[in-house]
Amino acid sequence: QVQLVESGGGLVQAGGSLRLSCAASRSKISINVLGWYRQAPGKQRELVAAITSSGTTNYADFVKCRFTISRDNAKNTVYLQMNSLKPEDTAVYYCNADIFGRSWLGDYWGQGNQVTVSS
Repeated sequence: QVQLVESGGGLVQAGGSLRLSCAASRSKISINVLGWYRQAPGKQRELVAAITSSGTTNYADFVKCRFTISRDNAKNTVYLQMNSLKPEDTAVYYCNADIFGRSWLGDYWGQGNQVTVSS
């Protein structure tokens, strides 16, 4: 069993920055795609950014040039640096990982981390 443990959310003023982290609880695994999603009240969960094992990144248009996703493969950790935050970025942020051991272990989600941006 693998757990994804998130940290780094909180309350920030508009224009500020936050950094989210998400670490897998188990070693001797490999992670293909790592992603960050978010869900605002009354809205569907949406992709924010994703990064492959080789470092290729993909961003939603609404965060391009403001957010940066990165990963540390040795630590099985993914980060989301969020700059120039806007009130509309307020949401619960979830990390997601496609994890392999000797075989495919599954698609895992973090517990969610509240990010609140005040105007």
